[in-house]
Amino acid sequence: MNALRVGLFTECYHPIRNGIVASLDALAAALRARGHTALFVTPEMPAYRDERDDLVRVPSLPLPMRTAYRLTVPYLPRPLGDLSLVHTHSPFVTGWLGARTARRARVPLVFTYHTQLEEYAHYVPFENNATRSAASQLTRGYANAADAVIVPTVSMERRLRDLGVRGRIEVIPSGIDVACFAAGRRSETLRARLGVGAAEKMVLSVGRLGREKNIELAIEAFSHLDDPSARLVIVGDGPHRETLERFAARSGAAARITFAREFSRAELPDVYACADALLFTSSSETQGLVLVEALAAGVAVIAVDTPQTREVLGGAGYVVESDAHAIAATLERVLRFGAFEGRRRAAVAGRYDATLLGDRTIALYRSLIESSARGRRVV
Repeated sequence: MNALRVGLFTECYHPIRNGIVASLDALAAALRARGHTALFVTPEMPAYRDERDDLVRVPSLPLPMRTAYRLTVPYLPRPLGDLSLVHTHSPFVTGWLGARTARRARVPLVFTYHTQLEEYAHYVPFENNATRSAASQLTRGYANAADAVIVPTVSMERRLRDLGVRGRIEVIPSGIDVACFAAGRRSETLRARLGVGAAEKMVLSVGRLGREKNIELAIEAFSHLDDPSARLVIVGDGPHRETLERFAARSGAAARITFAREFSRAELPDVYACADALLFTSSSETQGLVLVEALAAGVAVIAVDTPQTREVLGGAGYVVESDAHAIAATLERVLRFGAFEGRRRAAVAGRYDATLLGDRTIALYRSLIESSARGRRVV
């Protein structure tokens, strides 16, 4: 079959580190492994240079808030060549630039719904309810303009239907290199770098330090843990970091909490392997790539109960009500008695192999391209 040339339009890419960037890199790797071309279109980032033939940096401006993200200028600095399909990853300016590119080239438009925008309303300096309503309208309008929408979980499909999205929705989770995370190795040297003693138990939290990630709950739960040999290691960075550090200082457990900042993608498998348990307290995720990474690495997971988290864990982790005492009680049992045996976690993680999920995405691309060639849109 003919090789595809796919334009991946995304509001965030390197040097930003988050689940969207990780899932995009995994998708691009899957495409290239099958002989296809993945061309990234993303805002330029000041003082960051990555000269790559597969990357087009669009002019951008700073946003009026504390964030690593940029405001895209809707201008392509060079031709993209003949694209088979456009796949966008946000409904903002870069996403609309992708939509315009698709319509002008008369190729299908695919949109992946990575983010529940309403959960990020606190970043916008306007009335909260109005902002949440505007975010819902933006998502609905953009999704209905696409030929197909990809969501990572069934619960997010229901969410979009509730918002009024009428078109084709495909449930295809974001994937990871499962073998890479399974190959992580426990290292006492790394644990010592993270402030964890040889006889201590390491409780891990991984993710962007944003208010919507609810990491205060992880800190509060840890402060209720009746185990002086445990240490909480928070891996990640973001605009909420200083607030979290102050919260930790007031928690009574500050001496047993390490803010470890970010690790590279290549280092993360060993970080997970060093942990005895993962705490996941976000309820704003569409999937939660961290959950999959932890399962692949064989780490016991304790997560706040949401439909999408329950779906991703598939019975291979502990889902707990959003209550610090309940989370602490579950964490204490896991640290004392152990958790699910590893093969169950590995089996669930295997469902999220990036190559398999890449093949499903490519199959969607093919169906849309074939439909477009026949002159009709599949919905």
